[in-house]
Amino acid sequence: MKHLNFTTLIGLAGLADGSGALVRGNTAVVVVDLQKDFTKAYNGSLAVNGTDEAYLKVAAETTKKLKELGLPVYATQDWHPADHVSFASSHMGKNPLETIDLEDGRTQILWPDHCVQGSDGAMLLLDEKLLDGVVRKGANPSYDSYSGFKDDGGAVTVLDKTLKSSGIKNLIVYGIATDFCVKFTVLDGIDAGYNVIVVRDLTPEIAPDTAAAAWTDMEKKGAAIWPNIDMSEVKNLL
Repeated sequence: MKHLNFTTLIGLAGLADGSGALVRGNTAVVVVDLQKDFTKAYNGSLAVNGTDEAYLKVAAETTKKLKELGLPVYATQDWHPADHVSFASSHMGKNPLETIDLEDGRTQILWPDHCVQGSDGAMLLLDEKLLDGVVRKGANPSYDSYSGFKDDGGAVTVLDKTLKSSGIKNLIVYGIATDFCVKFTVLDGIDAGYNVIVVRDLTPEIAPDTAAAAWTDMEKKGAAIWPNIDMSEVKNLL
């Protein structure tokens, strides 16, 4: 499997008008952060509600069906150093879910240690044979990176360049979790010119209030919200 590792790219171009209208043509799948540490099934350190074995089975089966239709599949992967800025353990006296102001003025939500590079909790829960690439994010200890496209410091991953080099126009996005990593991946994907579909029943949430706000933000931005995967609709995009 080819790993598309975190890097900095300069000068994005060829952005669409942001209308959100789906077009026939190249479509890709982006599965966000389907990793052990985010799941109840594996007692993850930052486990999200609704991420039991049943959810993982449906996510895996859906991904396989989309791959069998010929769609390329990319997975994002949180890949944090042990001293990452988002970890409460990196800030003396602070606890998970507290919010702090960093020296440069950014506001940072603190989380339990999760998806540490090389750890079992960082493992992706998808068959490697289904993946065309893995986009690792959050490797810079000084910046959080909810989005699969760029981190909080503005450094972009190779995801956009890879998709555009393949002529991708539409993205089908799902994974963990609605409130943060899916939301920001979707919003940045739209900003980068893609028509984005978000699959609701494959996108669990951390909390009802932040998830509700996330769905509103994504829809207002132009994302198409599908309650579930309709393979006949997917075929219409090919």
